[in-house]
Amino acid sequence: MKKVTFFAILTVLLLQTVNVFAMATPAAGSFAYDLYDIAVNKILLGPIGFVAGVAAMVFAAILAIRQMILPAAGVILGGAFLLSASTVVQTIGSIIM
Repeated sequence: MKKVTFFAILTVLLLQTVNVFAMATPAAGSFAYDLYDIAVNKILLGPIGFVAGVAAMVFAAILAIRQMILPAAGVILGGAFLLSASTVVQTIGSIIM
């Protein structure tokens, strides 16, 4: 009987819903929007972010040629993040508890 009660409580706890919040772009004209515009739109999604992503891929290739595989894998992940930053920015607020 105790096992049935334990598994029933465990099932209820695992199926319990949680409120999920999404990050929204700050309102235009506010101070936070100016920071968001500079950091995300002009740097991360702009030419600076693209050049940093390409440079990271080149650096990862150099590390891989030198047989430094683990650091190269980390640099590839960072470069892929920079090159696909527009997709990441769109989905970044999907789950924030």
